[in-house]
Amino acid sequence: MNYYSNNRRKKVFISFDFDNDKFLRDSLIGQAKHNGTPFDMEDWSVKEPWDQHEWKEKCLTKIKRCDLVLVMVGTKTSTCHGVKAEIQMAKDAGVPAYGLQGYSDKNCPRPDGLKGYYKWSWYNVKSLVDNC
Repeated sequence: MNYYSNNRRKKVFISFDFDNDKFLRDSLIGQAKHNGTPFDMEDWSVKEPWDQHEWKEKCLTKIKRCDLVLVMVGTKTSTCHGVKAEIQMAKDAGVPAYGLQGYSDKNCPRPDGLKGYYKWSWYNVKSLVDNC
């Protein structure tokens, strides 16, 4: 599959446990800024507090604009209510959600609802985007 199908770059929504794994999100976005990355990582993390209804509405709108959701999975991600909600929103919107094990040296349980779960490598990220 061509990264540039329909004359546009694919967009990826990043889901992560804000309280515990901001480093994972920052690292993935840093990787995506390298020259030659044929897709856009959208950094749509919340910068200001939203009420519960507003958060879900805005998050769903952002997920619907993406081709793929990547969940950066840390040690507590599987119990994070926000991540669980984002995975369900992706499923409801028909956007595939895949998990990336954020730490190779720690137990990072797979959150429920993911279409797949992979070790975090740039090869896996590119393959997931290429095949969505």
